Amino acid sequence: MKQRLITAFILLTVAVPFGFAQRSHTPPTPAQQVANKVARLTAILTLTTAQQAQATTIFTTEQSTLSSVSASMKTARTALKTAVQTNDTAGITLQASTIGNLTTQEVQAQSTASADFYAILTATQQAQYNKLGAFGGFGGGGGFGPRGRRN
Repeated sequence: MKQRLITAFILLTVAVPFGFAQRSHTPPTPAQQVANKVARLTAILTLTTAQQAQATTIFTTEQSTLSSVSASMKTARTALKTAVQTNDTAGITLQASTIGNLTTQEVQAQSTASADFYAILTATQQAQYNKLGAFGGFGGGGGFGPRGRRN
């Protein structure tokens, strides 16, 4: 009996990592993220079909802007790292300014999307949205994941 338990334990110890290694998680595309966000908001706020279409447009525009900003942010952070490593104070100043400007663009895109979305809601929906917390729990840094330090 003990021999079987030991054998089973060893087999599971060896097999489990292989089972988990076979899993591959593909992150959702921006379109899927927007669709998921609109679906969540529809469930919470009972959005009409017209509101869903408007929300999809609003959040697609937001995602497009954030994607562009994210790529630029990654480049700026790489350049900042290089400037730090080479003690390039002018480069550090330039990249710090660039990162600040990109952060402004990021917050502006998120806040504009939140404001545009809020504007399409009825008074009742706005009241419910306000109960969700800052920016309805979805915009202005809430969104789909870490926005500030993702690169």
